[in-house]
Amino acid sequence: MADSNFWLDTVATDIDRQHPDGEVVVSSGVSPSGAYHVGTLREVLTAEAVCQALKAKGRTARHIHVVDDLDVFRKVPTNLPVSFEKYLGWPLCDIPSPDDTAGSYADFFLNDLLHSAKRLNFEMEIVRSHEKYQAGFFVPAIEQALASAETISRILTKVSGHKVDENWSPIQVVEGGYLKNRRFISINTAAKTLVYADVNGQPVEVSYRDGQVKLNWRVDWPARWWLMAVDVEPFGRDHATIGGSYDTGSLIVKQVFKSEPPIPIPYHFINRSGETKKMSKSAGNIVTARELTDILPAELVWYFMLRLPPRSQLFFDEGQTVVKLFDDFSALLAKTDKSPAEQSLVEFCLSRVLQPTVSPAVPFTHLLTAYQAGLKDSAKALEIIARSEYAQAVESNSDTLKKELKFIDIWLERWAPDEYKFSVLEKVEPADFDDDAKQFLAVLADKIEQAPKMASGDWFHQAIYSLKDELSIDPESIFQALYRALIGRVSGPRAGWFLATLDKEWLVKRLRFQA
Repeated sequence: MADSNFWLDTVATDIDRQHPDGEVVVSSGVSPSGAYHVGTLREVLTAEAVCQALKAKGRTARHIHVVDDLDVFRKVPTNLPVSFEKYLGWPLCDIPSPDDTAGSYADFFLNDLLHSAKRLNFEMEIVRSHEKYQAGFFVPAIEQALASAETISRILTKVSGHKVDENWSPIQVVEGGYLKNRRFISINTAAKTLVYADVNGQPVEVSYRDGQVKLNWRVDWPARWWLMAVDVEPFGRDHATIGGSYDTGSLIVKQVFKSEPPIPIPYHFINRSGETKKMSKSAGNIVTARELTDILPAELVWYFMLRLPPRSQLFFDEGQTVVKLFDDFSALLAKTDKSPAEQSLVEFCLSRVLQPTVSPAVPFTHLLTAYQAGLKDSAKALEIIARSEYAQAVESNSDTLKKELKFIDIWLERWAPDEYKFSVLEKVEPADFDDDAKQFLAVLADKIEQAPKMASGDWFHQAIYSLKDELSIDPESIFQALYRALIGRVSGPRAGWFLATLDKEWLVKRLRFQA
């Protein structure tokens, strides 16, 4: 990508300066405690984008995604049966899958992320936390953490303000299938075993090289920075607060593991439009990553995630957000005087797809109207658009337009709110309209009968508004009468463009109640 003030270029330049030599490891990490959603996807896509931006600069870079599947199961998501409460306290990797499509609970949700990554045309190195612990990868970190338990306790107390009790230790143990916080007693580094006190205070010996012992999460995070040589990591802004887990992790990795913390990229949350709380797996107020990537074209997902820097809060809904994303990206593609930042953004988004879906030539709202006016027939929709000022666009972008119309069909079926849906009425009854409405529709029919052969949406718009003063009818009544005559509702798509999509002869007859 060209140098610009696009935030991604700026971040990549800064990383290049701070790590001028060798491979750059960019890490992301999510707990598969429930469905991966739009909010969690932001972390993964930010890490991948940074990795790709570094590669564009000629650097060797790698994106590793840590699946925290040894985390404890704390709360049953709203979309799962209450029966899953019996697994509370279990490691996620040991819980059975909600259905028979995956080996475990963690696999079930991870598969959705892998599906989304494929849809977005990227691959990352998947690191399973439980596999690393079971393979002994974390042994050096466990030993170092236990040897430095007092240092870690002091850091947690001083930096986070969290006072640990006298039985605290930096580890958890798997006991009877549950992850438990237990008091550490002693360690045998030669045999790779340790002794802890069970709930009754009795000593229990356990191996710490086969997954029976796990570091507490505030210690686990800096431990993986050290062991996996992580250079850069995006994470939610809640971890970046003063005294938060990044602050404690930075001191732990420096003082305990004698390494440096990664360059932080804190990101803001993604809320549903109109809501003040972030999307939550347990609350269920989410748009899943699978839903998002199955419905939205890949370039549009990237555009949504990258158009604003990570510190910016994002909002998403399945209706207005989608419409605006399409129109904004289409307009940006068509823009002839893009800024360097806009050009870099477009280049990145398009580099992630093999065949673009979003057309720069026709606004999404026009396509949506034409598709429904053409009875959801793509060929008829293109014929309608070809009769408008976008005739050249149909000729030069028909393949892309067909892909976008295919998306529209899926969106209308699965996501679109009712206000975006309509169908032309087969018949209307004159008795349902008062005299003012009938007069308006009749006069409008006369005007349309004299319309130019290729009248545009603007022409129809002006024709409608010109009757407001001529007939002394308020605009609300005008549009209500028009929409009721055509689609049986009091509101609908942009009236001028909508009328331009309809067959002129049929439209004149309908407005005169002859069709």
